[in-house]
Amino acid sequence: MSEKKEGNQKDYSAGNIQVLEGLEAVRKRPAMYIGDVGIKGLHHLIWEVVDNSIDEALAGHCDTIKVSVHEDNSVSVEDNGRGIPIDMHEKEKKSALEVVMTVLHAGGKFDKDTYKVSGGLHGVGVSCVNALSTDLKAVVHKNGKMYEQEYKIGVPQYPVREIGTTDKRGTTIHFKPDNSIFQITEFKYETIANRLREMAFLNAGIRIFLIDHREVEDGQPRSDEFFSEGGLVEFVQYLDETKEKIIDYPIYIEGERNNVPVQVAMSYNSSYSENVVSYVNTINTYEGGTHVSGFRMALTRTLKSYADKSGMLDKVKFDIAGDDFREGLTAVISVKVAEPQFEGQTKTKLGNSDVSGAVNAAVSETLQTWLEEHPKEAKIIVGKVILAAQARHAARKAREMVQRKNVLGGGGLPGKLADCANSDPTVCELYLVEGDSAGGSAKQGRDRDFQAILPLKGKILNVEKAHEHKIYDNDEIKNILTALGVKFGTVNGDRELDLSSLRYHKIIIMTDADIDGSHIRTLILTLFFRYLRSLIENGYVYIAQPPLYLLKKGKDERYAYDEDERKRLAIEMVGEGKEDSINLQRYKGLGEMNPEQLWTTTMDPNTRTLKQVTIDSAAEADHLFSMLMGDEVPPRRDFIEKNAKYAKIDT
Repeated sequence: MSEKKEGNQKDYSAGNIQVLEGLEAVRKRPAMYIGDVGIKGLHHLIWEVVDNSIDEALAGHCDTIKVSVHEDNSVSVEDNGRGIPIDMHEKEKKSALEVVMTVLHAGGKFDKDTYKVSGGLHGVGVSCVNALSTDLKAVVHKNGKMYEQEYKIGVPQYPVREIGTTDKRGTTIHFKPDNSIFQITEFKYETIANRLREMAFLNAGIRIFLIDHREVEDGQPRSDEFFSEGGLVEFVQYLDETKEKIIDYPIYIEGERNNVPVQVAMSYNSSYSENVVSYVNTINTYEGGTHVSGFRMALTRTLKSYADKSGMLDKVKFDIAGDDFREGLTAVISVKVAEPQFEGQTKTKLGNSDVSGAVNAAVSETLQTWLEEHPKEAKIIVGKVILAAQARHAARKAREMVQRKNVLGGGGLPGKLADCANSDPTVCELYLVEGDSAGGSAKQGRDRDFQAILPLKGKILNVEKAHEHKIYDNDEIKNILTALGVKFGTVNGDRELDLSSLRYHKIIIMTDADIDGSHIRTLILTLFFRYLRSLIENGYVYIAQPPLYLLKKGKDERYAYDEDERKRLAIEMVGEGKEDSINLQRYKGLGEMNPEQLWTTTMDPNTRTLKQVTIDSAAEADHLFSMLMGDEVPPRRDFIEKNAKYAKIDT
């Protein structure tokens, strides 16, 4: 790692480390600190360590970060910041490094003189990672010397010790997650890459490397380098690279109001969806908050004022709503807040009231000037807004027709729906099943008390390429919406999905394990992401995992859900080298299974495997859906060419 010159800076030493409380509860209740002990919580360990390096970058002391995934699925994060202090902590009577690594809520980010803003908002950070790792090693390059300390499940194995001299500076944290805590201990390259790409865009000028030693080709590990000179403008261009743009270059807004630095980049494309992603101190606030509200108010007021003055709305005979100003909009909002307050179940919704006014003022002023200086582009944007308003009126009428049929008594439910007897949505499940054949097996095999079946005929409309009012003309989409019981409404001019009449709290997509099945599943997920996203955000959407194989040897029958499991089970059943003696059946479709098999393998809550659909990054999800389901072919071709070598093909 290259050394970054320190220049004029305040000393970063043990005196800057404040201790708030101990570490005892982390291993007992890990989900309280990192969200869960599944795949999300596992990756959260990396974010906590990387956030410490980003904090150094925000303070101007670090420009290079390297994340490595090792063959044993351990991870190291190296930066060229100032290095965690190693001198004696006055209150704790031990090295500041040991305090940071072993005491919860101990860190420089609680000292306003050390970090004015911080990404690691809760301060549990690296001490949590330490507590939830079987092994962790911290190496610090500082003041021309190298120091280290190792830990096992958070317990120091020896005092901090000096191990040599160095001409570098910075911190390296190398940890291995505890497999007795985490349900899954295999890191996903794409998940890490997506987050690091975001961090590079949000912190222009910082170079972030990702190296995966588990995947080696031609002697070289899989790797990526993330670096952005243009910051948020490049972020918007990346998000929009799969869409047809209608203005040539993103609008960039930067300013500071009420001691809140505000950055916004925005652009318009020809799509029918809005994609606004927001961050506070580089943390993704996917539930939005006051900074997003301030942006939306400024956008609506400023654009409407300009359109009124230009006379473009004179002949429009219906109202223009807030949604209309955001159709085809891609925007990234980033604010830095010294003491952020968060709301919402997942603590990802900003609550600071003063931030709304700061964003509103910064956006209004710059956007108004931009519109006046770019009359041609301004006319294109307002024209898009008017078309959006016309389509919204058409969509409202179409929605009302669908909702008139949405009667809880059952009279308006789709004819193909085999409903369940129970009316409590918290225990009821709806299976969206590909084809009448599989639907028939599912209807016969299900538990009629709480499982409902809706067979889907063919492929539903690709909503990525259709205006909203068109989706309500599609019979299969109408059946899905009517069966679910959801309603569309407006709040402050914005479209909202009302889930108060939702009839099922588990919506399970069950398709064949072939190309057509994957396409149908993606079409349904695109519908949910674009128009029913709160179903995903509330954790209601799942994907069924039917088996790929049935292995038989005499009376011994076992199901395998992937190729690796098939090989393992075959060896268990007959021994290594005798796998050919197994009677193997590969299921090409759900319809090949009889009702009892479908129940046992895919529908019985005691034996089935469901994958919950979540959104780790709304920005990356938007980019992916646009690329896979949109009109632009080159980005899709590039994606396939780049990722084909990482695909696994079942034989």
